[in-house]
Amino acid sequence: MGEIVGIVLGAGSSKRLGRPKQTLPFGDRTLLDHVVGDAEASALDRVVVVLGDDAATAATSLHPVRAEVACTHAYSTGCAASLLAGLDAAGDAEAVTLLLGDMPGVTPDIIDPVLAVWRRRPTWAAVTAYANGIGHPLVFASDAFPTLRSLHGDKAVWKLVDGAPVERVARIVVDGPLPLDIDTHADYMRVCEQFGYAPAAADPSPQV
Repeated sequence: MGEIVGIVLGAGSSKRLGRPKQTLPFGDRTLLDHVVGDAEASALDRVVVVLGDDAATAATSLHPVRAEVACTHAYSTGCAASLLAGLDAAGDAEAVTLLLGDMPGVTPDIIDPVLAVWRRRPTWAAVTAYANGIGHPLVFASDAFPTLRSLHGDKAVWKLVDGAPVERVARIVVDGPLPLDIDTHADYMRVCEQFGYAPAAADPSPQV
């Protein structure tokens, strides 16, 4: 049985938030460190974290146990550039599992059942079906890697899988609502409240 490599996409520029979201305080860790910790605690065979131009700052906030760090300097061209860096680091894997560095709440209790179902019934790709919508983690078999490498810009992966037949892109059902990702300070406040964490103050002059 081949490796399934988790790719944590953490190279976003955080323009709407006004500061690097990867380093936002989240409990006794940073947001990205929290997400990486959940990935490391899962049944993923390897974990790769993709960082962007703030790689040095983001990397110092991480305390990886087994995760590897990959960097891209083209993240401003869209999420596909981060995915390409992750695929390069994943190498000759059986599949990759995509996770978002700004979406806490995707715990091993979600990741592991998704991996188990996909291993029993491998498909070209799979998305996680929550009670109120589909989301991450996404799983892609090695047969999909050439297609993933051809993508460009943001939301390219979703354009690829959204509406695809279940025979090609399986919907793996899990309990619970779709976790929130963090794009704005209001999102961050909401997620901190869910987890019972004290949020950091908003940047007084966010970028637009």
